[in-house]
Amino acid sequence: MLLSSNTLEDLIAALTDGFGTSETVQRLSAPYILAALICGAVCGLVIYLVYRYFYAGIVYSDNFNMLLILITVMTALIIMTISANIVLSLGMVGALSIVRFRTAIKDPLDLGFLFWSIAAGITCGAGLFATAFVGTAFIAVLYMLLTVAKKERKNYLLIVRYSEEAESNVSALLGTMKYKLKSKTVSGAETELTAEIKIKRNDAECLSRFKAAEGVITVTLLEYTGEFMN
Repeated sequence: MLLSSNTLEDLIAALTDGFGTSETVQRLSAPYILAALICGAVCGLVIYLVYRYFYAGIVYSDNFNMLLILITVMTALIIMTISANIVLSLGMVGALSIVRFRTAIKDPLDLGFLFWSIAAGITCGAGLFATAFVGTAFIAVLYMLLTVAKKERKNYLLIVRYSEEAESNVSALLGTMKYKLKSKTVSGAETELTAEIKIKRNDAECLSRFKAAEGVITVTLLEYTGEFMN
């Protein structure tokens, strides 16, 4: 049975009843919008400071860090718009779905900060200001604790080039530490050995021990993260 035009209009009116009403418009008053944007800016600033002073990745990008503040505020604005009108929210979701970001995120930590900014923006836009502040502070403290704990011991690549006579000396020195052999190349009377070791940050004592060993030509220590080296 086909619905008449009047019946169809009544059905649409019933489904959309309550959206875009005066109560919803009053909820998005100027003070509320300003409070949500300020909340997003404050949370974004906290994320900015944590990223700036406690970043444990390889390459720090100030442009990316500033983007975190903007993402937090913009996400709060989007959430406020979506909560105001369901019809407008559907159009916004459709518009945002066609956006494609081509910038590659090489460090997983950067992806984590992006999700942190988006989560803070969502809570601010939803009016959960206390949740946004407490959640941002908790994540900030947790990340700082993890960063400090991580800095105690770091992975390094130890590259030793030595003569054939120093084989026993190098093996004895490696036996005093935990290591994982990465490669070993023998070229004529010389050998180049690469091992992954874990020592305290800026502890170069092992360099002195290997350098003092008879028959060792060169010793190199590189910070190792699995993908990048410093």
